[in-house]
Amino acid sequence: MIALRIQHKTIYRYRLPVWLGPHRLMLRPRESRDLRLISSTVTVTPAAIVNWAHDVSGNAVATATFQEPTDHLVIESVAELELDAPAWPVFDIAAAAASYPFDYLPDDRLDLGALRLQQYADPSGGLRDWARAFVRSDPTDTLSLLKDLSVGVAETIRYQSREDEGTQSPLETLERGWGSCRDFAVLFAEGARSLGFGARIVSGYLYNPEREREPATTHAWAEIFIPGAGWITFDPTNRSVGGFNLIPVAVACNIHQAVPVSGSFVGMTDAFLGMSVDVSVVEASSSVADSTPPR
Repeated sequence: MIALRIQHKTIYRYRLPVWLGPHRLMLRPRESRDLRLISSTVTVTPAAIVNWAHDVSGNAVATATFQEPTDHLVIESVAELELDAPAWPVFDIAAAAASYPFDYLPDDRLDLGALRLQQYADPSGGLRDWARAFVRSDPTDTLSLLKDLSVGVAETIRYQSREDEGTQSPLETLERGWGSCRDFAVLFAEGARSLGFGARIVSGYLYNPEREREPATTHAWAEIFIPGAGWITFDPTNRSVGGFNLIPVAVACNIHQAVPVSGSFVGMTDAFLGMSVDVSVVEASSSVADSTPPR
């Protein structure tokens, strides 16, 4: 078990005062058997009315509404939690699903619904053909197939961090040969869906103790539903299986549904100056030590 402290600050700056529309905030980590949330606070400046609700996927969503014009917006989230996911998980996959292809039970097919449907057009079947290339035999081991598909994303696509909004389509990622973590996650999930699996996108944070002193970022990965084992985590960016160093915040069918901060403003077209995002994911003991003034 490891105790972590996550700080996530987003700052928007405007050339002159603007009216802010409602902002949708997905910043509270998802509690589970492997993640115990100790505390979570979200602070918004200027003052806002913040209402909380859960969306259809069970994510905690805050909506901030504003009463006065402003030339800046600061949204800061601080969460403390305990993460207890195993580094080398063993998955108890149902015998009927151990080999691919398999059929989901009728209830599972109904509940998975859109999570089994590709969210991006694949008119020529290029994505499906790419994913089918990882099916080594018929039948083949289900978990090995998904591991190969996840590693295949990292071997096919060159990682490149980018700050611009939006996500590439899977075909764009394959054609360009590069992408960010969210592009990796979408490509993997869509490839799995083309093979008939139920998949969902996950956004959150990555804890990397070797880079704890360096600026962190938000992260994206995917989960696949396998009968018996449930939702299995795959992080194609880091070629890993299981969530021992991942802190999920939101799960969704489409990645645009899991954006940490989204909103709008009304003002002059050139009013927007820019935004910055600062993320820190450290051991709770480290954050306490770092904040201690020198003697």
